[in-house]
Amino acid sequence: MEVDRIKQEIEKRLTNDRYLHVLRVVETAKAFALRHDISVEKAELAALLHDVAKCMSKQELASYLEKDPEAAFYRSFHPELWHAPVGAIIARDKFGVRDADILQAIRFHTTGRAHMSPLEKLIYVADLIEPGRQFPGLDDLRKEAGKSVDAGMRAAICHSIQYLLSKQVQIFPSSIHCYNEHVIRKEQ
Repeated sequence: MEVDRIKQEIEKRLTNDRYLHVLRVVETAKAFALRHDISVEKAELAALLHDVAKCMSKQELASYLEKDPEAAFYRSFHPELWHAPVGAIIARDKFGVRDADILQAIRFHTTGRAHMSPLEKLIYVADLIEPGRQFPGLDDLRKEAGKSVDAGMRAAICHSIQYLLSKQVQIFPSSIHCYNEHVIRKEQ
């Protein structure tokens, strides 16, 4: 499916603010991909589809999760995470995406995981640092992302874990594995 057609479909599924966020993530991801020698086409498609399920109801998301054994585990965690695995399912089933790397980038853009591909890291980071975001420490995250994909990912997952700890909320296991992997990598 061509990019313009996907944009039209995405725009129908999202609120205006969420759609504008997606477009900013696309531009951030494309620039990041060019700078770090990652496929711009894959980055654009993953970024376009990363929040495709974001505006769905909790009930709609739950029904998708129930049908997918890989994604069902997410039901044990905060519904804010559910749109990512559902987005990967929709990307595959409704938009015909077959590239496993793109699907994984969509699935793990909220939690991260150990052994992420460069594309997966790029989408995770681009979603966090896109120009519309505003939170303390963002300039430092953007600076780290400018150094390398791994530096950006390390800073991003550390920020995310610290944020979740400050809120005293449950942390998805793959986020902990991602954090541990990047902390170990930094120490070596």
